[in-house]
Amino acid sequence: MQEVLERRVDRLEEALMMLAYQATKTEMEVERLSKEMKAFKDEMRAFKEEMRAFKNEMNKKWGDLANKLGTIAEDIVAPGIPAVIKKNFGLEVEELSVRRTKKLKERMREYDVITVAGEYVFVVDVKSKYRRQHLEDFEKAINDFFEFFPEYQKYQLIPVVASFNLTDEVINLASSKNWLGLQMFGDYLEFVNIDKVKI
Repeated sequence: MQEVLERRVDRLEEALMMLAYQATKTEMEVERLSKEMKAFKDEMRAFKEEMRAFKNEMNKKWGDLANKLGTIAEDIVAPGIPAVIKKNFGLEVEELSVRRTKKLKERMREYDVITVAGEYVFVVDVKSKYRRQHLEDFEKAINDFFEFFPEYQKYQLIPVVASFNLTDEVINLASSKNWLGLQMFGDYLEFVNIDKVKI
């Protein structure tokens, strides 16, 4: 009986030791996994911060590129305006200014190109890709033009929308407002709707 009892105690001790060993092993495994998870979370946080910085940098670069594209269009169109006005109206350009900005009280307006020739002041709105919404914005600017630049009131105002390539929709809408459309064509620049606009 004593021998049986001792064997049972021995087996119980072995089972307890095995259980303690497994518990220690599990605890060590949990601790290892916990450290790995913390390291993974730290890596993910660092990665997210890098991606956020990268995204901000890319947004800035896209914004800079979009602004540059806008000024490229103006820089290409503006020098050709005297020639196209001379060709179509027989007038010499007396004044040409690019990116004219003026603040009036709390309001500000920017006009891409203002050109005086004869009895006319041509106000040109330039976009690398002209859209319907741009026409609405330009109309507001045109309505304010003499308020911001009263020195041009003695001239007849001729609004001009200009782009590398104007869509038929934009040309038709501009024509319906009696505005000229100007785009890259042939040798350089051409008014695409001069036959539909009364000046």
